[in-house]
Amino acid sequence: MPENATPSLHIALPVMDEQEFLPRTLECIAAQLYPHFKVYICVNQPDAYWDDATSRGIAERNLSTLKQLLQQSDPRIFVIDHASPGHGWKGKKHGVGQARKVIMDEISRRAAPDDVVISLDADTSFPENYFQTVAENFRRNPDAVAASLPYYHPLPKDPSAARAILRYEIYMRHYFLNLARIGSPYAFTAMGSAMAFTVKAYRAIGGMTPKLSGEDFYFLQKLRKYGTVLLWNETMVFPEARFSDRVFFGTGPAMIKGAAGDWSSYPIYPDSLFKALLETYLTAPLLFLETFDTEVIRFLKRALKEEDPFRLLRENHSDSLHFIRAFHEKLDGLRILQFLKTHNNQSEQGDEANLFDFLDKYCPGSIKGLQLNREHFSFCSSPLTELEKIRNFLFEKEMEVRVNSERL
Repeated sequence: MPENATPSLHIALPVMDEQEFLPRTLECIAAQLYPHFKVYICVNQPDAYWDDATSRGIAERNLSTLKQLLQQSDPRIFVIDHASPGHGWKGKKHGVGQARKVIMDEISRRAAPDDVVISLDADTSFPENYFQTVAENFRRNPDAVAASLPYYHPLPKDPSAARAILRYEIYMRHYFLNLARIGSPYAFTAMGSAMAFTVKAYRAIGGMTPKLSGEDFYFLQKLRKYGTVLLWNETMVFPEARFSDRVFFGTGPAMIKGAAGDWSSYPIYPDSLFKALLETYLTAPLLFLETFDTEVIRFLKRALKEEDPFRLLRENHSDSLHFIRAFHEKLDGLRILQFLKTHNNQSEQGDEANLFDFLDKYCPGSIKGLQLNREHFSFCSSPLTELEKIRNFLFEKEMEVRVNSERL
């Protein structure tokens, strides 16, 4: 992007059964102070919904939304129809990942290389200067390829939903803070409602790979391997916290499982596992010379079915600097998550104890300051006010990390 250039923004907004929340999101878009943007809305669903009695209601509501959008007169809004009869998804290619890909591919065809794409969800609100701050962020950081933007879930009135989203946010922020603490290149939060990227970066990585769920995680990982992902922005998004089963994992499914008492997919990982990752990170320069044994390297050997995961990296990179970059591309965000999940059962402590260990070691005095009782705290039964205090404390710590990343 040329110095002092004003980037054009392209807003990618997938919509499925969002009659309740979409009007508020559109109001936020209409209120933006930054004038240089276009909005691409893909109303979508599997075409089979029209012949399925249990899903036909979604199809009819989508059709109503589609008609309303097509009747609007704002020339900045482009509507993509993958919902009306005969135009819905067919076969295995469907879901929010496919919708995002269709929108982003269309933007890529229309946009200039230095333009910026902002990804949103249809249940997300944001202040009137949100687009402006994102545009300024990329103008100020011309070498950045993407941004993982700050977020904060307002608490729903339903106590069960409030407990579930607080627990889920504590998981996400604990995970982020630990990866940032050990210097992982993958210390970011992948949320489809809170990311942005340049068009030229999108083209360079071959676009988005559509997945039924988790497309934002894999997409940001590809972007991170390509270049710098910004973490800080002056404003943030406020996604709705609600129970939803339209994807296999993410906020909605996590809340459903959590409300039923199952947080096995979103645990508070013990400090020992992050120490194991840090140990391997610190020895990466030595791996350029030879492969030796650590818990993480043993995991990589099993996961990749390779006797020496780094042999080809040494052969293909003549200096340690390029080797270390390749090392981090191999031990990427997905492998880190797999390592944590497969080794989490080794911990004899529960999630509450792991959380308090983290607060004790890395946030001295926080337990006393938050007036928490270690012996009696429970994610399931402690007052919502206690969970909210922890969520807000971790949010503040995360924002400190994000702000400091801007200064590096």
